[in-house]
Parts: sequence; C-alpha cells; structure tokens
Amino acid sequence: MGEECKLKDKPTIKELPIASIIMTPATSRFYKTGDWRSFRPEIDKNKCIRCGLCWVYCPADAIIRTEEGDYEIDLDYCKGCGVCPEECPTKAITMVEEAEV
Repeated sequence: MGEECKLKDKPTIKELPIASIIMTPATSRFYKTGDWRSFRPEIDKNKCIRCGLCWVYCPADAIIRTEEGDYEIDLDYCKGCGVCPEECPTKAITMVEEAEV
C-alpha cells in the first residue's frame, strides 16, 4: 500500500517535459557551491601565459576572464577539484589549503 502512494506522487509520462529538457537552465548560478572545498586554486600572474586552458577545463565554470585578458577564480563557485592546475601548462596554478574558520 505504501509503494502505491509513492507512485501517485510522481508525475506521469504525459506530465514530464519532452526528452527531459531543462526548462530553466543555469539554475546552479543561484546557489553558491564553493563553501565546502578544502583546497582552493591560486593563480601566479607572473607564470600565467593566458592560454585559457584552466577556463576550458573547469567543470564548475568558476574561472572568469577579465577585460584585461587575465583569468581569476570565482571562489563562490569553485569546488576545489584541482582540474585547473593539472591542465595548466606553465604550472601557474597551485592548490592551497583553505584556512580554517
């Protein structure tokens, strides 16, 4: 009987959007997700050659290109995954332990 009640709460196939289309994209920007990381990336501007590989490979879209052509980390959304320093050809990005609060 309990299983039957659970099924009634779920939408039917006719109520689901076609092909699981996301009706409101980019909603993750409403939620700051960077507060649970234990390491954060830091960019050494003297080593950075502005290739943009960190920006390309960032899975959280947390790297921003400034008007001057530099790259910065948006720590509100960076999860500290460590992909950017792995992809940086000049090793301009290092992971630094977050300070304890």
